[in-house]
Amino acid sequence: MKRTPSGEALTKLMLDLFRLNSLALTAGDRLVARLGLTSARWQVLGAIVAAERSQPVAWLARDLGANRQNVQRIINDLERDGLVTFTANPHHKRAQLVVLTDKGKRAFKSAMDLQAPWVDDLADGIAIRDLEVVHRVMLTLRKKLERKADADE
Repeated sequence: MKRTPSGEALTKLMLDLFRLNSLALTAGDRLVARLGLTSARWQVLGAIVAAERSQPVAWLARDLGANRQNVQRIINDLERDGLVTFTANPHHKRAQLVVLTDKGKRAFKSAMDLQAPWVDDLADGIAIRDLEVVHRVMLTLRKKLERKADADE
């Protein structure tokens, strides 16, 4: 199948993004393993921290661009380990709100303390403007994919 030059370049970029994602998840797993976390658990904790207020699982999954069932499984594991708890949702009886416990807050802070020197080392030698361009391209592609997904629903 013939692609446009832009389509060919984007295909190569996406293949490299898949590989980068895999490497980043593996590195993240190694980085936070001694904290009893995985990249997936760390990512969910980060979504909870980033939310302006407590949210139900479905909203956290939406914010992560992830499958609700997968996020629910991870949150159940986090609850079992005492990192999150559930509270009543005044707007929906069945969709409880997910809240970080003090233990969860400490675990997330510890993960971020490990992440700072790691990411600084990784970013060393890459121009900030190049990182900003890549970020803008990724946001543009994400928005296009989100619009297409919304149109397909």
